[in-house]
Amino acid sequence: MQLSVDPHSATPPYEQIRAQIAEGARTGELPTGLRLPTVRALAEDLGLAAGTVARAYKELEADGVVETHGRRGTLIAAAGDTAHRLAAAAATEYAERAHRLGLSYPDALAAAVTALGLAYPGTHPEV
Repeated sequence: MQLSVDPHSATPPYEQIRAQIAEGARTGELPTGLRLPTVRALAEDLGLAAGTVARAYKELEADGVVETHGRRGTLIAAAGDTAHRLAAAAATEYAERAHRLGLSYPDALAAAVTALGLAYPGTHPEV
């Protein structure tokens, strides 16, 4: 695994690390079960503070890209299952909140389609 951080980039170093690992997991370059370097080792390799790498790992774990297993370390998670499970949970939370707010089904759907359009520019809804 070869990661790099551009100190001149407007993107914070933790986000550069997070994005590279997430992309590697998504493409399969970093296969499921691959053990990532320890926070301290990666920070040393990249010349960063351990807290910077820890933040990247924490966000990757929150997104379901990696799993932390104590002594076994931080491993690349099975992306498909985790990503779909997290997306379904977020969609359920949205639907329940929209219903509590009193939105009609068409209004709730329109809000979701608008948000997806902003997150995926240049795509067209299939609804």
